[in-house]
Amino acid sequence: MTTKHVKLFIPGPVEVSPETFAAMSQPMMGHRGTGFQDLYAAIQPKIQTLLNTKNPVFLSTSSAWGVMEAAVRNLTGKKVLNCCCGAFSDKWLDVSKRCGKEAEALKVEWGQPILPEQIDAKLKTGQFDALTLIHNETSTGLMNPLADIAAVMKKYPDVMFIVDAVSSMTGVKIETDALGIDVLLAGVQKAWALPPGLAVFAVSDKALKKAATIPGRGYYFDFLEFKANHDKNMTPSTPSIAHIYGLKFKLDQIEKEGLDHRYARHLKMATLVRDWVKTRGFEMFPKAGYESVTLSCVKNNKNIDVAKLQKALKDKYRVLIDGGYGQIKGKSFRIGHMGDETPATITELLGWLDDCLKTL
Repeated sequence: MTTKHVKLFIPGPVEVSPETFAAMSQPMMGHRGTGFQDLYAAIQPKIQTLLNTKNPVFLSTSSAWGVMEAAVRNLTGKKVLNCCCGAFSDKWLDVSKRCGKEAEALKVEWGQPILPEQIDAKLKTGQFDALTLIHNETSTGLMNPLADIAAVMKKYPDVMFIVDAVSSMTGVKIETDALGIDVLLAGVQKAWALPPGLAVFAVSDKALKKAATIPGRGYYFDFLEFKANHDKNMTPSTPSIAHIYGLKFKLDQIEKEGLDHRYARHLKMATLVRDWVKTRGFEMFPKAGYESVTLSCVKNNKNIDVAKLQKALKDKYRVLIDGGYGQIKGKSFRIGHMGDETPATITELLGWLDDCLKTL
């Protein structure tokens, strides 16, 4: 007996459409043959256009954490500065240390942004040759000021600029090359609206040259292995071919929608949720002006029972929101509004939230 599907309005994994699953269900093929090479080659120009880059965009059969670790291993020679403003950016510091790298935190309170002047103060010491930044901190619903930070990073061209765009990629415009980003990475289970299991990452020529000087890169995530295979329209090891079929389908969908329309749709959904939060007497968790476009983290300033709200939504409407992450679990709740969602589906969800809040 199967239970009725619970639709996901969490920050990821997000809902995946039947059409996407169908695209992923094409016949299997060898990953060293011309069929796969043609598929890989067909994806490149479209994903480069999406990411505003001329850099190669590699495909890794892993979560984004694999590439987050890889970036630290491939690009840190002296010391890495990990910008920490929430659960996932905090974890990157731990990952750096576990990789045996010298690492230091630029740490701010959860809900506060990383500011360019804070980075400048750290980098002017000359201690660092790599910096990690999470563009959109999923745990707190905060979007860091990427363009302002990029402007500071240009003062330090020898410092590798590594950006996690896991929950922002395809939801907001990212000018990878113009911003001077050396590694831009994401998993596909958020705004891409694909199942988890694949990561995409663009790597600059400067980063590849730096990687060539770093020992102990390993094999599975060696950037130079990715580049050597990329030049043959292949991946270093057996990829999730189904995911890559799906990725091509999503790229075609995004192209058909149009990037400007896609970004406007995501901003409209975010605005709907922010307006709802304000009119219902709640508050946004992140500092004003730094709210995420792809998910909203709502401060539980009304002290509702978040777990009961989740249960009511699930039982009555078969939908799921998130009950807060890490140290702010229960003190917040998160609503995902990205991928294939629309202003209409978000408006419907907000109506259901209103209904369920009455029962608490």
